Amino acid sequence: MKVFNSIKSFSCSKKTIATIGTFDGVHIGHRKILDKLIASAKDSNYESLLLTFFPHPRMVVQPEADIKLLNTIDEKKILLEEIGLDNLIIHPFDKDFSNIEAEEFVKTVLVDRFNIQKIIIGYDHRFGKNRSADINDLIRFGEKYNFEVEQIEVKELNDVSISSTKIRIALENGNIKLANNYLGYNYSIAGTVVKGKQLGRTIGYPTANINILESYKLIPKTGVYAATASINGKRICGMMNIGFNPTVDGKLMTVEINFFDFEADLYGEFLQIDVLQRLRDEKKFESLAELKNQLSYDALSARSIFKLD
Repeated sequence: MKVFNSIKSFSCSKKTIATIGTFDGVHIGHRKILDKLIASAKDSNYESLLLTFFPHPRMVVQPEADIKLLNTIDEKKILLEEIGLDNLIIHPFDKDFSNIEAEEFVKTVLVDRFNIQKIIIGYDHRFGKNRSADINDLIRFGEKYNFEVEQIEVKELNDVSISSTKIRIALENGNIKLANNYLGYNYSIAGTVVKGKQLGRTIGYPTANINILESYKLIPKTGVYAATASINGKRICGMMNIGFNPTVDGKLMTVEINFFDFEADLYGEFLQIDVLQRLRDEKKFESLAELKNQLSYDALSARSIFKLD
């Protein structure tokens, strides 16, 4: 997959079949669209192309919403490459771009830059300044500039009644199983292991504290989760806490994972944590001894999920 950081940097000798959207999560609903895009491109001997944006358009036009995203840019790239996309354009979205008139966008971007043969797009797609143009305008522009518009019908999208918003809500509510079912893969959190208060090791449950750089990444609801990570090519199981460590009056939210049957210095390592199942709410215990006792139950619960002895 070739990745381009702006529309202007894109070039391709073949005609393209394209789609447009944020595709946050690259969930199973998105994959129906992308599978159709990739298959159509292969059948026609053209190249598949996805135009997406960063920042997310809502971050620019509705900054007060403080939207959190399911994927970082790097995570999205990996997911899209895995499904066989030819070209990914990640265009910087700003106020100037949002003010481009619909026909100007079609002519200068889709026709002149992308050499588009077909666009596959949702029935409810809107584009252009103030989102003034819809699928009917796009069909009209296609007739004028000689490209095909394939509309994804409402029934087809409803067959996989999934949206990035539904997945965000599931994660915010701690419903990891539902989110993972919608995504078609396990939700993940990635970052570098940094030193924490090292409280866990004093009670027999040392943890790797994960520093997540991307402030826009959605972190699931606080609580204790069964989770895994790949370390040196091996899947390591554990239990993860997302929260404020109320037993010791913590003030900042942390993400930390205790790995089972594993000992190694992980400081400075970059880990991707796959989140599988929520075990319980985070709570304040009266003592560290009470916390340690609860952690032993949590470990048993997580081990049973992983079918570990």
